[in-house]
Amino acid sequence: MDRRKFLKKSSLASSLFFVPSFVKAFEEVTSSYLGYKRLVIIQLSGGNDGLNTVIPFRNDLYYKERPTLAIPKKSIIKLNEDIGLHPSLTPLKRLYDEGYLSIINNVGYPNPVRSHFRSMDIWQTATDSDKYMQSGWLGRYLDHYGKHPHSAIEIDESLSLAMKGEVINAIATQNPKSFYNLSKDPYFKNIHNHQNDAHLSEHNLGYLYKSMIAAESSAKYIYETSKTISTSKEYPNNSFGKQLKTTAQFINSGINTKVFYGSLNGFDTHVNQLNAQKRLLKNYADCMGTFVQDLKDNGTFKDTLILTFSEFGRRVKQNASIGTDHGTANNVFIIGEHLKKQGLYNNMASLSDLDDNGDLKFEIDFRTIYATVLNKWLEVDDEKILNKSFKQLDFI
Repeated sequence: MDRRKFLKKSSLASSLFFVPSFVKAFEEVTSSYLGYKRLVIIQLSGGNDGLNTVIPFRNDLYYKERPTLAIPKKSIIKLNEDIGLHPSLTPLKRLYDEGYLSIINNVGYPNPVRSHFRSMDIWQTATDSDKYMQSGWLGRYLDHYGKHPHSAIEIDESLSLAMKGEVINAIATQNPKSFYNLSKDPYFKNIHNHQNDAHLSEHNLGYLYKSMIAAESSAKYIYETSKTISTSKEYPNNSFGKQLKTTAQFINSGINTKVFYGSLNGFDTHVNQLNAQKRLLKNYADCMGTFVQDLKDNGTFKDTLILTFSEFGRRVKQNASIGTDHGTANNVFIIGEHLKKQGLYNNMASLSDLDDNGDLKFEIDFRTIYATVLNKWLEVDDEKILNKSFKQLDFI
């Protein structure tokens, strides 16, 4: 956005437009908002079936291994002559056609784990499958580069491991007003009023006290900033729609937050997968389509990158309950206006060359995606956060 056009939208600003000192001061204040890059992470919890999401409909093995679970060719949204999307993903096809979607296939990690909790920990901490950490990759980003707890916000009542740092944690809230009201609880106020007491200062307040005081300050800032704007967009009336509506409100208000985290649950489809995944993917795509349009209408989409992942994919072969069991490699969706490689980033995995358990072989380590986002989008030292050097990909 041109700052002079931005200034002219206000009568007061217009009257001061030709005062050089004002223009200089205004540009310094707005520089942190205009072109302020944000990252939105969406987690599809439970292990989404990637093979019925991005579908190799020309591959006979797909239909052979899934005689009743495969999506009929006539229903698939074709991306090219070989690959298509689940029929519930029409809004994503529009983003694909506009050049706003990059699909990275065969994403996983060495020595994969098929436990939901353990695999999610691996994705959220960005560690090897045989190592354990108490901090998440976004929490460590906060440790090194966050200026305050609300530099990262999870739209939930509790905080995921991904958002917990070694020194500082992100903020978890579903409703900025409720969060602000909670921060005014007498217990919080009592701690805040005594923060300068000698016995507390001597012990540096302790980690808990400092965290609570920081949370109170963040709660007030988040509420007072985000209430300045509302959306006219109609999001699907469900919890995921509310998450993205709140996220859009935060972003469009110009809140000083770099990372947002949300999730959609229910993807553990061992039984009768067809209807469950159809409903879940439709919810994801409808909400995401509205979210992107909301950001575009407010001029903030150009500075927002959206990453969608699930902790693992599903088995190639359907099970006896017309569902799928836990697998390995999966697809990752990258949505944004500044994609270097739009559409299909790489080929899909082979269905004839599987691992010893009959699962897809991973090609791309998910941490190379994180490293790319950290380095090329958030413009920070990815190795400092991931504790290891990973090659950069070429999608942004």
